[in-house]
Amino acid sequence: MTLMAAARACAPVFPLVVRHADVTMRDQRGSDVEARERLLDLSFGAERFAKTCERLREGREAAHGLSLCAVAGETFVGTLRFWHVNAGGAPALLLGPLAVAQNAQRLGLGGALMRMGLARAKALGHKAVILVGDEPYYSRFGFTRAHAERLDLPGWHDPARFLGLELEAGSIAGAGGMVVATGARKRIARAA
Repeated sequence: MTLMAAARACAPVFPLVVRHADVTMRDQRGSDVEARERLLDLSFGAERFAKTCERLREGREAAHGLSLCAVAGETFVGTLRFWHVNAGGAPALLLGPLAVAQNAQRLGLGGALMRMGLARAKALGHKAVILVGDEPYYSRFGFTRAHAERLDLPGWHDPARFLGLELEAGSIAGAGGMVVATGARKRIARAA
């Protein structure tokens, strides 16, 4: 069975783990943070912190149960996370970042992580997902510009790359206006 077929066939059972050859896709753990951040730095560079979507993620916890990763043996090779937002009056998830290590690209890991993440989001009762990304890539998962055309982000973005997906028909059809972060705030450890 191919990795893509395994991801499609995998029921959203928790915890979700899919294995194919030497790649395991599973929930991210606290011990994955350093490797995840290193992968994101290699994939997007330091300028990733200046992106508009980062304004919606900073200081917030990722959506519970929606932080996935791919590991090859002991090597962290892929990441996908979702974040709670209000999309112009409708509850939604912000997808991203999605990244796959350069030496693991072209294996279908990004697509497999997407399918697993979207299946899990739907199983958890989420109704819509938005993102900023390449429409030719994300359209194969159902994302379209039409679902985000009445929405706006808090900062500069290319409107042609602002996409949406309804996991439940009509969930963001009437939404319009600014997207704002609604996820739980990160807890700050206090010095004793």
